[in-house]
Amino acid sequence: MSGAERLAVVKSPDAMGPLLELLDELLEQTHAAGRADLAGRLGISRARIADPRVRLVVVGESKSGMSTLVNSLVGSPVSATDGQVSVPVIAEYGPESTATLVKSLSGGRAERQQVDPRIAVAELDAEVVLRAEFTQPSPLLAEGFVVLDAPGSPADTPATWSLLAAADAVLYVADAAAPFTKAQIDQLQRIQQVCPTVICVLNKIDQFPQWPQVQQHDRQLLDDAGLAFAVAPASAQLHEQATATGDPQLDLESGVPQLLDHLRAYVLARADLVAADAAVRDIRLITDHLALALRSEAETLRDPRRYSVITEQLRRTREEAEQLRQRTANWQVTLADGAGELMADTEHDLRHRLRSLIRDAEADIMKRDPARRWSDIGAELDAKICEAVEENFVIAHYRSVELSEQVAAKFPDSGIPSPDLRLDSPGDVGEVLEPVAALDSLVSAKPGVTQQVLTALRGSYGGVLMVGLATSLLGMSLVNWYSAGAGILLGVNALWDDRKARTQRRQAEAKMAVARLMDDVIFQVSKESRYRLRAVQRALRDHFTEIATETLRSVDASLRAAEEAAAVHSGTRREQRLTEIETSLVRLRDLRERADAVVE
Repeated sequence: MSGAERLAVVKSPDAMGPLLELLDELLEQTHAAGRADLAGRLGISRARIADPRVRLVVVGESKSGMSTLVNSLVGSPVSATDGQVSVPVIAEYGPESTATLVKSLSGGRAERQQVDPRIAVAELDAEVVLRAEFTQPSPLLAEGFVVLDAPGSPADTPATWSLLAAADAVLYVADAAAPFTKAQIDQLQRIQQVCPTVICVLNKIDQFPQWPQVQQHDRQLLDDAGLAFAVAPASAQLHEQATATGDPQLDLESGVPQLLDHLRAYVLARADLVAADAAVRDIRLITDHLALALRSEAETLRDPRRYSVITEQLRRTREEAEQLRQRTANWQVTLADGAGELMADTEHDLRHRLRSLIRDAEADIMKRDPARRWSDIGAELDAKICEAVEENFVIAHYRSVELSEQVAAKFPDSGIPSPDLRLDSPGDVGEVLEPVAALDSLVSAKPGVTQQVLTALRGSYGGVLMVGLATSLLGMSLVNWYSAGAGILLGVNALWDDRKARTQRRQAEAKMAVARLMDDVIFQVSKESRYRLRAVQRALRDHFTEIATETLRSVDASLRAAEEAAAVHSGTRREQRLTEIETSLVRLRDLRERADAVVE
């Protein structure tokens, strides 16, 4: 079966419905066996299958029409389109339109404020607003999408990578004026390493008639880079006009309906496939746990003389499971050491990259007066900082996945399910999003004409007076050609020294501004990195502890079942119980086979 056919099968209600029935059927058996822990895992799997939320993060280049496209997808104005710097926006489904602004308060506290959705967009550029959360009765959101509008390109702000950490899929928006640059391709490669599902959108095709050639060129560039991303042409502006006029043909020309269909058929279906795979893995794990106790009981009933052998094997298994739960277990030590090394290495990598940027910036500042090109220095530095943060983020993500694999390798069972290392919910994303202050402006600006004249006069005054007094002894006037020449010479020298001193003062001030900016970046990015890595450590610890606990409980249940079976002396009762066990094992085997058939 091809990938597309498999997605279509999993997406169809006829396929998801039987999987829900399998989970419900297994849930009854876990309750009957008294395994509340396994029932809790099944409940989470069922909730994931019944309502798989797909977090769609929209990023893009500035002035690419990204905010207009977000509003078109949601069907309501939730993102500012006036070109001003905005804040992260989270839009999810709700029966009514609501808007909540999360504002920063003194002391690092945050306040949630309900506002009218009609005026919320106008307040998104306020300095105190950290993020905006909307609920809308949108058809796209009703299908399970949660749209997260990032504040600009990942190259514009490191905070965007916190959104990408929670993404199920990414929409990368660029206008159709020109093909992707090398910097954009490099950025897409880094995004792909964090979130494999990426769709490129060529926006504003109504303004650039050469968009087919640009689309073809972009596809070639992506293929050459090994990125199998779709490139979808669209015009959010045409979509808005078509919606206002009710023109279906114009709407098709906008490309937005085709983009929505692709999101449903590709992104939403893939999310369902991931949820179905996770559910089937849980079904396999839980059927193994339930079957362990049943097989132990059945073997004891068939041959009570093997009771001691069976219980001895189970006790050894129990000791192994108990060891897995202890803090000195191999996986616990691997997790603790690996998490500590990961945090230290990630922070060291970030500091090393930023210290290199500081040295390069200081060397550039000392070449000439920074006041003449301070804005260019700031723009170049911001771009380099964002690139360094991107690379540091990708390294941390890859190292987190490696740590998960290293911990899983310490378990004897190679088929244990993997934990989800993403942030848990869209609300958690906003908790780590805080802006980094921009590069400070230079206070000691260049002197004006009047100030330069006064400096020259102060310098020339001494030369005129000194030489004039000396020449007056020869009978010459105080102001003569010699004293005037000396005044001009010393005036020019004073002006030159003043300019040199001011340049040095601006260079020192510029280096201090760069150092303050780097301190802010290190503080903020390190905070977000530690938050994310601690969340990874907690997720791994809780996940593998739960698996060890479930194994221990399964072994305890098997021991109890073996003891109860050994106490059965009636042949009729023994045969009756064996029949019940065989029936249960057949049901579990049949249930597992049907679950495997869903995702084959």
